[in-house]
Amino acid sequence: MKRLIAALLLAATPASALDLSAMSETERDAFGEAVRAYLMENPQVLVEAINVLEARQAEMSVQNDRALVAANRAAIFEDGHSWVGGNPDGDLTVVEFIDYRCGVCRQAAADVMAAVEQDGNTRLILKEFPILGQESELASRFAIAVHQIAGDDAYLAAHDALMEMRGTITVDSLAALAGRIGVEAEPVLNRMNTDPVTDVLRANRQLAETMAIQGTPTFIIGDEMLRGLPRAGLGATIQTIRQDS
Repeated sequence: MKRLIAALLLAATPASALDLSAMSETERDAFGEAVRAYLMENPQVLVEAINVLEARQAEMSVQNDRALVAANRAAIFEDGHSWVGGNPDGDLTVVEFIDYRCGVCRQAAADVMAAVEQDGNTRLILKEFPILGQESELASRFAIAVHQIAGDDAYLAAHDALMEMRGTITVDSLAALAGRIGVEAEPVLNRMNTDPVTDVLRANRQLAETMAIQGTPTFIIGDEMLRGLPRAGLGATIQTIRQDS
């Protein structure tokens, strides 16, 4: 309790107004007991202090994320290997780190595409970031191989199909999927474990580590990083960030 009180007081009080180090041990104990007694009688003050602390921590996280985006703009927005859709000349770029086995990514996939299409002035970049096991890895390698061999339209078809795919992802199921999207399976499967595909995944993972990204979906919209699906919806979030920029 005393440590919590001290942390909250330090967070909510200017440094010049309170100097615990200048007090004797007896004075510090007496001060702590007085504060504790006051908070027991006025618990709403503790709630208010916690809210202030949480707000300051949240704002610090936002500022740190903005700094990460600013320091890594080239790798985020111009990596040269990620699929780019939407309006290539749009005034705002949305980047999404995706995993095909991520339930939230799968649920949000259609809404992400719809939001970008309806906005009409947004550029969309998808970064393959498989973190949920072997099936995620297989799916991303397949999508990247399709992109490298067959181009943007084929990648988008593969992406959409993988987001909707049910059942276990295996080499055989991916071969069947290739046929459904009109891509020859053998060249794609042969490319999945080659250096060009591995290099893309390595670069995306290195960027994610630098950006302290540990989950999917993670969005970077303009200068902002959103760790998870925006509560307001992607379309509304795009508009808010555009207006604030």
